[in-house]
Amino acid sequence: MFQTFDVASDPSTGPGRLSALRAALKEREVDGFLIPRADLHQGEYVAPCDARLQWLTGFSGSAGFCAVLPDIAGVFVDGRYRVQVRAQVAEVFTPVNWPEVGLADWLTEHLPTGGTIGFDPWLHTVAEIEKLTDALEETDIKLSPIANAIDDIWSDRPPHPAAPFRVQPLEFAGEPHDEKRKRIGASLKADHCVITAPDSIAWLLNIRGSDIERNPVPHSCAILGRDGALQLFARTGQAEPVADHLGADVTLSGWDQLSEAVRDLPGSVQIAPGACPVAIRDLIAPERLKRQTDPCALPKARKNATEIAGTKAAHHRDAIAMVQFLAWLDEHALKGKLTEIDVVTQLEGFRRGSNALRDISFDTIAGAGPNGAIVHYRVDENTNREVKVGELLLVDSGGQYDDGTTDITRTISIGTPTDEHCTCYTQVLRGMIAISVARFPKGVGGAHLDALARTPLWQAGRDYDHGTGHGVGSYLCVHEGPQSLSRRSAVPFEPGMILSNEPGYYREGAFGIRIENLIVVVPAPTLPHADAREMYTFETLTTVPFDRRLIKTDDLTDEERVWINQYHADTLTRISPHVEGSTKAWLTAACAPL
Repeated sequence: MFQTFDVASDPSTGPGRLSALRAALKEREVDGFLIPRADLHQGEYVAPCDARLQWLTGFSGSAGFCAVLPDIAGVFVDGRYRVQVRAQVAEVFTPVNWPEVGLADWLTEHLPTGGTIGFDPWLHTVAEIEKLTDALEETDIKLSPIANAIDDIWSDRPPHPAAPFRVQPLEFAGEPHDEKRKRIGASLKADHCVITAPDSIAWLLNIRGSDIERNPVPHSCAILGRDGALQLFARTGQAEPVADHLGADVTLSGWDQLSEAVRDLPGSVQIAPGACPVAIRDLIAPERLKRQTDPCALPKARKNATEIAGTKAAHHRDAIAMVQFLAWLDEHALKGKLTEIDVVTQLEGFRRGSNALRDISFDTIAGAGPNGAIVHYRVDENTNREVKVGELLLVDSGGQYDDGTTDITRTISIGTPTDEHCTCYTQVLRGMIAISVARFPKGVGGAHLDALARTPLWQAGRDYDHGTGHGVGSYLCVHEGPQSLSRRSAVPFEPGMILSNEPGYYREGAFGIRIENLIVVVPAPTLPHADAREMYTFETLTTVPFDRRLIKTDDLTDEERVWINQYHADTLTRISPHVEGSTKAWLTAACAPL
């Protein structure tokens, strides 16, 4: 079993740890300290040894930060986590609605006479600290890089991950790493580039790791030259097993050699300000520094034909497991006594049945009734709730396979749904369909399309506080940039980019609804008499039925009804040959035309 149900945090530990931190800050003669969720790689997920925010505050969400001052400690979270944070932190911490409340404004309010705020320069990006510095320019508040104060008081801190790296075979990667290195090296705007994102390095070198649960990435940093030569920095013993695969043009170096190597680089050096730690920037003379984006980010997002084929195979395998699970759920849920933990355990069991599952792609979200309104809910032994008749169950899950990464959400009615359940579900489904059928010209990004998914909800005075979709890796991180379906993203969509399509609606204390398919950007079919301009659309990768009991057919347009019926017909054709007995009967009924 990959997922565990241990209680992730204990609010009772917060007050003592906060007091110890304040004492440590007083010794350092700083007035405050910033504690981010991130590690130096700035990924969404962190190893246990880097979970400083959770250790201090108890908050276990995948985004947020804490600002500790002498008299107040703010925990800043966005709309996805506002229910969760209140349940997980002690009263000594004050939840802050971010980004509505900016950190600079909050600091100015609570330090009106000024002061010094410490931060670990290895855990904050160049862009982040420069933005905060600019925002504090008219105040008497100063930022000061210091050694991490949390590490001084975390006496039982777990060790760093040490698992060996492994090769991602060419049959799944689709392009040799020496060709990738030469191609990306030739694209550099400087003589060298420092790469700190593990998924970029994993993609570039066709390697994988297990330093982060759910994300098969190797903790490493790299320096890439214009000629494609690369120096890889990792902890002792991790990279050596892939040395033969990497070849002579990749030099293996110890983690402790990174700073010296960056400092000694000749010529110009390229960094990505949105990902590179301040500590690395400070090793490079300003006149030699070039600011660019991660050179691997866009090429990695544009999946090649091999990666697309692998992703489709992974989704087919995953859909079979999901159909088996949904059929099992319908058979057992009305009998009572099912819990959220039972749901998670059974679903992982069906995925394991393929004998191809490497890991789950994130901790499965199984939110029954009001727990479904917690956007990134994780069930544990304390929160485990019975799946009750008359309520909704939201299940968001995915798998990591050698050939692809999956992510799917289905909201299921346990028994007969209410009219309100059906109304809200149908609005969410209509938004998902709007994205699925969208046609758009080259140059359009997520910020242009996000409103399509929200329009049915907006017309009813409703909305949701998360993006409509995120990029997805190819046996890499389930959340991958730079593209996304959100108001914040202007990155143009390009063929080969994989995204999630997951609008939702959440009513705190009552229920949550989210419906998610994965989609890939493809060239749009040519229309008669259309202008001669390049157009794109989406191909849906996920083939799992929606809950017909929750669809209000009268609220659909004719086009939406046709789309659902065709989707279900395709699903039945693809999945039916691979299931038997009662599962096949369930699938046939679930895919019946509206």
